[in-house]
Amino acid sequence: MTAVDRAVREPGQDFIRDIIRADLESGRHKTVVTRFPPEPNGYLHIGHAKSICLNFGVAEEFGGRCHLRFDDTNPAKEEQEYIEAIKRDVRWLGFDWGEHLYHASDYFEQLYAWAEHLIRAGKAYVDDQSQEEIRATRGTLTEPGKNSPFRDRSVEENLDLFRRMRAGEFPNGARVLRAKIDMASGNINLRDPVLYRILHVPHPRTGNAWCIYPSYDFAHGQSDAIEHITHSLCTLEFEDHRPLYDWFLENLPVPSRPRQYEFARLNLTYTVLSKRVLTELVRGGHVTGWDDPRMPTLAGLRRRGVPPEAIREFVRRIGVAKANSVVDLAMFEHAIRDVLNRTAPRRMAVLRPLKVVIENYPEGQSEEVEAANHPDDPAAGVRRVRFGRELYIERDDFMENPPKKFFRLAPGREVRLRYAYFITCREAVKNAAGEVVELRCTYDPATRGGNAPDGRKVQATLHWVSAADAVPAEVRLINPLFTCPEPSASDFAASLNPHSLEVLKDCLVEPALAADNDPRAVQFERLGYFCRDPDSQPGRPVFNRTVGLRDTWAKIAAAPA
Repeated sequence: MTAVDRAVREPGQDFIRDIIRADLESGRHKTVVTRFPPEPNGYLHIGHAKSICLNFGVAEEFGGRCHLRFDDTNPAKEEQEYIEAIKRDVRWLGFDWGEHLYHASDYFEQLYAWAEHLIRAGKAYVDDQSQEEIRATRGTLTEPGKNSPFRDRSVEENLDLFRRMRAGEFPNGARVLRAKIDMASGNINLRDPVLYRILHVPHPRTGNAWCIYPSYDFAHGQSDAIEHITHSLCTLEFEDHRPLYDWFLENLPVPSRPRQYEFARLNLTYTVLSKRVLTELVRGGHVTGWDDPRMPTLAGLRRRGVPPEAIREFVRRIGVAKANSVVDLAMFEHAIRDVLNRTAPRRMAVLRPLKVVIENYPEGQSEEVEAANHPDDPAAGVRRVRFGRELYIERDDFMENPPKKFFRLAPGREVRLRYAYFITCREAVKNAAGEVVELRCTYDPATRGGNAPDGRKVQATLHWVSAADAVPAEVRLINPLFTCPEPSASDFAASLNPHSLEVLKDCLVEPALAADNDPRAVQFERLGYFCRDPDSQPGRPVFNRTVGLRDTWAKIAAAPA
């Protein structure tokens, strides 16, 4: 059974797949061709991941192909850095366009010829009004627009002016080419939209060959037609642009007739997915760059240790709908934990160290205990961890005067050290300020491996690192970048989280973590999932927290309706 047969016979998963399945069954299309068309004016974010997974996903499911096409029609904002970053991110997410890499700039000559075609047909004209004048005469949702005083220029004059625009005779903003449609249309996008504007800026691919550039609306549908795209999948904000998309296809001699379909974009709580805002976050120094682990960019998520499988699974779970909604950030974190719980190796690290001295353990002696790399995967093997007289535990795992439900270490209380022994706290040593700086404990040699031969139980198991070979490390705790569930894109600075990044300088990690250069996330036992950051130096690793262990979404999902 072919991929197309399999996809056609399976029940529908969403309305987009239902449309594609119906088109294949009816013979409307023999092959599915989709495209992902990013503008290279920034890095991709988690919202783009939904479009990537949908476009590449349906093409794969139905045995077709997906093109990667850069909408490089605005060289003033586009950079080669962004082009390379986008290609890297799409591949990291698990998709490949093969030989089908395209740019809108590949079609500049054809688009220009089609613009002249519209002029000769009396359906486009050169307008001398300024951008502000065009905006002022465009009308509102309740009032029609006003015709430009240049709307009735002759075909000959329009062709002459348009060719002189291309030749570079006029400065930026002096003239534009507009489609002649209907200034009284109820759809503002049909009120003589701009097709070309003058922009004396070198293009990353075409250099100085052009000084006029097509608008997105004019380039997009025609690029789809040139590439024989069958299903042009866009987010809902382009729904009102569809009549214009179709108008161009109907009025130009294009080689194919693609159709546009709209789906709901991804909105995530405590997150802003406006590329303008993300750009301002970077340029304003609110974050360290596009790949800052606090950013919702794919580069930031990768640096934070989020596996691409988790993003794909998250997109699958939220599905494809026709109405916009906001997805709880906890649902995304739940998908991350699901993947990392299965795949991440376990290690021990202490973020806020408190020294422990085991007084009845022989001085100068040490031993190795066996630690599982993954409790649910015997094939992951074991590692050897050094145990000795002096070690460190988490400061939060000790209280001198614990409340009733605190079961960790306290004076006179016995706990288990993971993989090692039972220990009992005998004394808390304090400094001159009255702060506990060291614990004096004893251990039971009979409990090696963490079990008592007499069957006695303890209520807590603590992680630890050996003082003899623990490696100093910096740990960065990544928290949401915004403090409110739905931050405003127009006033994003007001809800920036001042605690989005907490840097812990005096952490200690087991040697296996310091020696491993793998950027994939690991679980710090009892603490969460962390990954090695590129800022790491020899002997001084740096780790970012990917996500904590506590899963609020699992509780939400399990709660009765």
